[in-house]
Formats: sequence, structure tokens, C-alpha cells
Amino acid sequence: MFIRETGCARSARMSVESNVGMEIVVKQLIRLICLLALLQVLPVAEAQGVNPAVPALGAEQLASLDAVVQEEISAGRIGGAVILIGNREGSIYRKAFGNRAKDVPMTADTIFDLASLTKVVATTTAVMQLVERGKLKLDAPVTRYWREFGRKGKSGITIRQLLTHYSGLRPDLDLQGRWHGYDKAMSLIAAEQPTAAPGTSYSYSDINFAILGELVRRVSGEPLDVYCATHVFQPALMKDTSFAPSDLARVAPTEYFGGTLRHAVVHDPTAYRMGGIAGHAGLFSTADDLAAFARLLLDSSNAKPILRQNTVTEMSQPQSPAGAQRLRGLGWDLAAPLALNRDALPPVGSYGHTGYTGTMLWIDPISQMYVIVLTNRVYPNGKGDVGPLRKAVLQTVSNALGPRTDTQVIAQCPTLAAFYASSRKYGNGPRVETGIDVLEAEHFTMLQGLRLGLITNHTGLDAAGNRTVDLLHRAPGVRLAAIFSPEHGLYGNRDEKVESGTEPVTGLPVFSLYGSVKRPTDAMLQGLDALVFDMQDAGVRFYTYATTMAYAMEAAARHNLDFYVLDRPNPISADIVQGPVMDPDLKSFTGNFPLPIRHGMTIGELAELFNTQGGIGAKLHVIKMRGYQRNVWFDQTGLTWVNPSPNLRTVKQAALYPGVGLLEGANVSVGRGTETPFEQLGAPWIDGKALADYLNRRQIAGVHFAPAHFTPRENRYKEQRCEGIRVILTNRQQLDTSLLGIEIASALQRLHPDKFQLQKILGMVGARSVVQAITEGQDPRVVVAGWQGSLEEFIRLRAGHLLY
Repeated sequence: MFIRETGCARSARMSVESNVGMEIVVKQLIRLICLLALLQVLPVAEAQGVNPAVPALGAEQLASLDAVVQEEISAGRIGGAVILIGNREGSIYRKAFGNRAKDVPMTADTIFDLASLTKVVATTTAVMQLVERGKLKLDAPVTRYWREFGRKGKSGITIRQLLTHYSGLRPDLDLQGRWHGYDKAMSLIAAEQPTAAPGTSYSYSDINFAILGELVRRVSGEPLDVYCATHVFQPALMKDTSFAPSDLARVAPTEYFGGTLRHAVVHDPTAYRMGGIAGHAGLFSTADDLAAFARLLLDSSNAKPILRQNTVTEMSQPQSPAGAQRLRGLGWDLAAPLALNRDALPPVGSYGHTGYTGTMLWIDPISQMYVIVLTNRVYPNGKGDVGPLRKAVLQTVSNALGPRTDTQVIAQCPTLAAFYASSRKYGNGPRVETGIDVLEAEHFTMLQGLRLGLITNHTGLDAAGNRTVDLLHRAPGVRLAAIFSPEHGLYGNRDEKVESGTEPVTGLPVFSLYGSVKRPTDAMLQGLDALVFDMQDAGVRFYTYATTMAYAMEAAARHNLDFYVLDRPNPISADIVQGPVMDPDLKSFTGNFPLPIRHGMTIGELAELFNTQGGIGAKLHVIKMRGYQRNVWFDQTGLTWVNPSPNLRTVKQAALYPGVGLLEGANVSVGRGTETPFEQLGAPWIDGKALADYLNRRQIAGVHFAPAHFTPRENRYKEQRCEGIRVILTNRQQLDTSLLGIEIASALQRLHPDKFQLQKILGMVGARSVVQAITEGQDPRVVVAGWQGSLEEFIRLRAGHLLY
């Protein structure tokens, strides 16, 4: 009867990835050669215990962590923490901070409620041991081991689907009734009905792991806590790990409930009702014990490993269904390896998990490192926030390890080698075929006999990395006669006006559409039959490639030329539409049509919209993609990310660009000339701490802010120290990027009204009413509400031009 979470809190708990074209071809070739060689040598290297190029990392390189943790304590987000970072040899950094209870200092041996780390440390390990012994089969239905479970449409759910959270079951049991006891929980689970067909959608579910804990009991004949103590914790020498901690003096308090302090009692309300022993929560442990566990998973040479190395490899490989929206291993979450540029690396390689109470364990086979963060965000008042600390710790370790290439990553990790070799996403071609792939597959039939002009840049590539320029130049029956380049030039490396010239491989003229002219001239189009457009857009109104396309379509219409658009994905997904619709009289090169800031359309769909609603009337042909779904982000398409312009280097930066980029018309730096453009914003006159604190109090969904300083090497405030903020993206699906931009603008106007040049963002915002509302001090959420009517009108207009 102890109902300790509101619906919102439970939801939060449950919710807790020279010639540039030729360079890319060479890179793809090198990658393929390395992979083929790798697949030959990996078994030998593994047999000899070789671990190539493991980076050396010492405590001095992690010293900045002290300030990171202290800042979170000072901000009141946590009361204390234990941070432990190590490798297969032992601990590198191990420190305790703050207090674990009122007036009780935190110690490095404090015992914490691990919350959902129970899922991977206890339950997943137990399940995989039973799989190794042949007592469980991953693809067997649960009903093979628990017959009653099959009621109400659950007979098809497999153990693998439970481990990957693709079972179709909801996140948790209801807590409204007065139920108690482990057996009662199992009867409620048996009566559950799936909310989706098994294997079709991802839903992080505690029910999944409660079921797995019960399967361990049924198959082994021992309750989960007894089994894990005997077969996991004791062999791993995890002396302080159990479902019932005995050394109460070292246990961090759980929480205050009804005015009473709960101590050494599981926080999770469902596990609490089940008696504290459940497959999804209930385990207590220390940082040292988790480090011992992590070392066993990293080191397969141990005389008595708790799991075989091939089992660990399988757990840390993607096991989600084909086409899944979320990559999961068996029990474990997956992410890129720890590295400075981890956002640009494949979204697999390291694996880990977090817990609602404020715990985290992350293991990286590439660097042979593990990262442990233990704190208790629910004590004393349930209002703590460990998210910023987790991210900052991982980022600090990643920065210390430096950047890596994907070839290096593959060469150092059998898991990734196997994944690359077998996965369609990274090994045998992308899931999404772009317009040029489709055109190529059809042997360029529709372009036969035409004399073409190609509007493209370095992003015009097929799945194998071949340039569209070269493909059309070589295509039989097709004559490529001219090339047109947009802003940033043919090679995407210029941040100023670009002159026309000659393409060195084909010898064809390259006409710049971002130099003395921005529209194709009559002379440029002389003798052409058609124009072909192929380049990667950013999905944002003020990104200029769409305007270049519109101008070229107008020129094609005047000359009665056919116009072909080879479609490509919207990199920030095409199912989200956000921001104010542009005032028609503000039409410019950074906004050619009354679009919202984030328009939710592919470049081909924009062409259809411009042609019809913009009255262009060109003879338009859009070559649609195959296998594309509008809700996917670029890193879910299987395509290789190529920076569409010099300062959009990762999908994360592309996600933040509609919001942070909104400000760059004003007297601020958005990080151009640094390693992380659009992830930070500043100026010499900004108070970074005050700005970060103000924005964090605004509680903007999907982002967190930290004070930052940087010195741009170029662009605005070149070689000047800028104070400001780092924007930490926590959930890209939840983020309203236009609200983000308005919130930052409003904060700057409030904090620095005599310095911030608000009126200069009008061109990016595109709506006078919005800038006026900020000037008047209106709440940003009221400002957003004010543009919803026009946004809904655009969405209705947009619906008639969607191709997917």
C-alpha cells in the first residue's frame, strides 16, 4: 500500500546513441580493407591475448572530475557521490564526495541501492549463465518455462525480447491496488496483456526483468537472490553485494517516506512490494564490487570467469529486432566507445546501464575502461538529479582518452568486428537507399539521352561512397555537362563566398551559386536538357541548400528544363515540426518560403511544396528513397554521416542547430571555430554561470546547461575568450529546438539587456511577433503558444506534399 511515486515520477523513472569526394572513396576502401584483414587476424590476436593500442590513462588526466562533482553538490542536485574509474588492472580514480546522510561523510565503501543496475549485474548475468548451461534458450518462448505466463496474448514473447525490451509489455505493474508479495506480483504479471506485438516496438519495462528473475528461480530451483549470491557474487569476489545488505552503517539512506527514514530498503516501489527481491531492482552494492564485476567482463583470461567471453560479446552486441528504433544488447544499453569524438563513432562498442536512484556502470572494451557513478538522488526529498553528473563524468573520461577513428575502434573490439561483418547497417550496405542509390540501381534509365547540369556538393554520394558527379559522368547514355555548387562550395569546406572553377577529375565547369550570383544564369544553363539536385539538407528553414534548390527550380522552369531531385533523409527526423512560421515579407536567402524553423520534410518533399505552393511550376521529378521512415534520425538510417557543412559535424550538433543557430545573427558566438559548434554559446560579455543557472531553472525538456568558456579560432570573437554555456542534449525526442532558441534569447535579454542585440536574430527567427514578445519580456512558453495556430496551418499544408 506504499505508493511513493506520482505518475510523472514513474514515467521519468521508466524513461531513464583537397578532393573531399575522393577522400571519402578512399576512406571507404581503407575501411573495407581493414575490416577484411581484421576478420582474418582477430581470432589469432584474441588467442594470443593481444589488445592493440589500449590508451594509457592516469589519475592526473581525470583530476578535473573533482570540480565536476563538487559543482553538482554545490548546485544541490546531489548530496554526495562515489566515482570510480578503472581498467582491467585496477582502479585509476576512486573518490568519495559530500555526504551520504545528514552530517555523515560519504566514504568510498558506501553501499548503495543499485536500482536498475540489478537488471544487468544480477539478472542478466544469471540468465546468461543458464543459457551457457543449456537450461534457457534465448529465442524460446517464456511459456516453455512458465506455462501460465502465456495468457492474454503473451505466448509469443521470447527471452531475447525480454532482455532487449521488445516484448510489447508495458513499463511497470499498477501500484494503485493494495497488493503485496512476490507471488501476487507474479500472478499480476501472468494476467498482463501486451500493449504491442512482441518484437515490434521498444518499451523499457521493469516487468520484463521481473519475469526474467522468476525464470531464474524456476529453471535453477533457487530464488534469484540465492542463485546470484552463489553463482555470481561469490565467484566475482563481490563481498558487499546482495539483496539484503548486512553492514547497515555503510548503507546510504534510501529516502524519507511519510516522515520516516527508510534505510537499507529498496526504493523501487514494485520491488519493495515484492519483498525487496526482484529481477529489475533490489540489489545493493559498492563501487569496489562493481569494479570487480566490470573487470571480469573485460578480462576473459580469468581462471574462473562468471561468463564466457563469447557470452559477454553476445550481450554487448546489438540484439534488437531488424529495423529497431533503439539498439540494445542482451540486458545492456549500447553506445559509442569512450572517446572525445564519440558522437561521430558507431553507436556500439561500449555497454552500460543506469539506475533511477542515481547509479551508473559503463564498460568500454575499446579502451578497456569502466566508469562507475554511485549516488542517491532520491535522498532526502526525491528531487535530486544525477543526469548532469553522469554525462559530465563520461565526457571527462572521453575527453581524456582523445579522439578515435571507426577503423581504430573496429580493430580493437571483436564485438564491433562481428557487428560490422554481419550487420546490414554497417557491413553490407545501409537500410535506407537514397535517390542516387535508386537511380543507380535502375541504371540511370530516366536520364538517358539528356544533357545534365548537376547541383551538388561533397554530400552527393551513393551507399558505397561514390560521388554522384562521377556516377553521372560515367553513366552510359547520359551526358553530364556542368556542375553547380552551393554555399560552402563543392567540397563543403568554405565559409565565405566561393568562386567558380573546374572540377579536376572530370574537367567539367563548376558554377558557384554562392559567389557573385546565387541563381543559375542563362549562360550557365545554355544547352542543358535537365538539372539534377543531390545534396544533404539539414532539416532547418535557415539552412541555405533548400533555397539554392528553389532558385535552380525557378531557373529550370524559365528554360523549360526537367528538374530531378535525388531525395535524402531529413537528418533530424521528418516527423517533428517546430517553430514559428516565417513572415512572408521576410523572404530571403536564409528563408525562401514561409516554413517553420524545423519543417519536418525531406529535400524532395520541400521541392514538391515549393513547386506547387510557391508557384514555381517546374517539370519536377523526385526520385524517392527506399526503406525510409520519417521518424528516423540520420544515425538510424545506416548511412554514413558526412558533414553537410563545416560546422555541422555530428547528428547531435544537427539536433541543436535549429535552436542554438537561431541566435547567431546576434552578437554571440555559437561555437564556430571550436571543436563543438552549436553545442555551446558565448560572448565576452556573458555571465556563463548566471546564464546556465537561469536556463536550468527553466527546466527545458531534453537539455541541460553547464557554464563554459571557449576561444574561437575563427568567426565571431576570433581569439577572444567567450564566457557562456554548454548545451548538453539529454533527449533529442523531447527537445523543442525552437523553444530552446527562444529560451536562450529571452534569458540573454533578461540578464544582459544592455549588451544583447536581440533585434539581429529576426532574420533567423523569421517572425516579428516573436522578437517583439521577447522584447516585452513574455514567458517563452507563452511565446511558443502564440505561434501554434500558424504552425498547425503549415502542418495541414505540408500534409499534401509528404512522400513517406
